[in-house]
Amino acid sequence: MSSADPREQIVEYLPEMRAFAHSLARNPERADDLVQEALLKAWANIEQFQPGTEMRAWLFTILRNTFYSERRKSAREIEDVDGALTAALSERPAHDGRLAMRDFAVAFAKLTDEQREALVLVGASGFSYEEAAEMCGVAAGTIKSRVNRGRARLKDFLGLKTEDSLEMMDRTTLAMMSATKIAAA
Repeated sequence: MSSADPREQIVEYLPEMRAFAHSLARNPERADDLVQEALLKAWANIEQFQPGTEMRAWLFTILRNTFYSERRKSAREIEDVDGALTAALSERPAHDGRLAMRDFAVAFAKLTDEQREALVLVGASGFSYEEAAEMCGVAAGTIKSRVNRGRARLKDFLGLKTEDSLEMMDRTTLAMMSATKIAAA
């Protein structure tokens, strides 16, 4: 059966294409998807069909090539249903960290000398309140107060709320901002 427009012939071969796709994919839903993909490719490239040649062979070739192309592609892909692999591969942009650090440096410079000193000794250097107090020649409660007020002012300068995440900051900055010391690495 030959007609003037090869598009009209495509419909004739749908049942055969589906049976062939099912034999390749071994899954009815996947077979339907495969036939649909092949039909889209055939329709988009109908000008490449040469009149007088076998439409059925042309469609089956497209279907077969589509199946094997997708199979090769899927062999290189890793299934990540719950997104755990993707999450492990993600990385924050470096500029975000630089911007956060710049903002922190500006805010840190606004603190009083005593607050900066207390935060560096207790937060960044890891000294206990008692050790920092002895170094500064003040009571441990004074150091605790300076650290607490310094952290509060930093959060205020940075526009952070108590519950805001500090995950973009490095360990030293985070230690100065948090209420607890850095755990030993």
